[in-house]
Amino acid sequence: MVTIEKLLKDGTEIIKQRDYNNPLLDVQLILCHLLKKDRVYLHLNRKQEVDEEIKSMFYEMANRRNQGYPLQYMTNVQEFMGLEFYVQEGILVPRPDTEILVEKIIKFVNNSDLKDRTLKILDIGTGSGAIAVSLAYYVKNSLVTAVDVSDTAIKTANINIEKYNLKNIKTVKADIFEDVFPDEKYDIVVSNPPYIKKEIIKDLPVEVSEYEPRLALDGGEDGLLFYRRIAEVFGRIHGEDAVLCVEIGHDQKQDVEMIFKNLNIFKMIETDKDLGGNDRVVTGFL
Repeated sequence: MVTIEKLLKDGTEIIKQRDYNNPLLDVQLILCHLLKKDRVYLHLNRKQEVDEEIKSMFYEMANRRNQGYPLQYMTNVQEFMGLEFYVQEGILVPRPDTEILVEKIIKFVNNSDLKDRTLKILDIGTGSGAIAVSLAYYVKNSLVTAVDVSDTAIKTANINIEKYNLKNIKTVKADIFEDVFPDEKYDIVVSNPPYIKKEIIKDLPVEVSEYEPRLALDGGEDGLLFYRRIAEVFGRIHGEDAVLCVEIGHDQKQDVEMIFKNLNIFKMIETDKDLGGNDRVVTGFL
């Protein structure tokens, strides 16, 4: 039998073999997951012995983490917008930077006439459903449609919809490059599309390049493939006074703003920065 203290020490040494920012946090989260306890419990019960099954699973998970396997795929959990999301292999892990997009939309709705009527929101490339579910959860007067081409993404998003018992959201499997969207008009269209240049995906950290789905990363040769298509689709499906809001890579502000400007329909285009000071969200207002 080993103690919680011993596992935390051993796990930290295992994960220190790679270039991680916080190996202690990783091993704490692994052990919390296995014990179904929080980090405070670990701190207060460091001398508690752990049975052999938990010990074996802990060392296996610590070694997988050391190889770069995402922690979220092991625990099936990622926090986003104050909500706990189920995540699994085959979908992009939600990032804190994407909260900037959700907060932008919530703030816009609360400060406009949209808060007084039912509004239709379309999330293109929903993945885990993090954006769509958060908007359905926090914007009570919304009807959200979450679209993705991936079966795994649709299944994952549906799990998260059911988790919060949301009745104002639906998923649709569709390919925005092939499927013709119905004549329905949307007040808000949002997307965190694939925006990494094809050639540099291999240079990303191993957690991303080897384990996260290329489908959710590859933005084509120049990283702008999806923005062009999303803008084109928006031009056909937007309602009156509609908004288009997308997440971008840190160096894509000028290119995405130009794609928006070339539609010749927006009265105003804004770019917001993330907490790190990087350009992160471009929004077009009709």
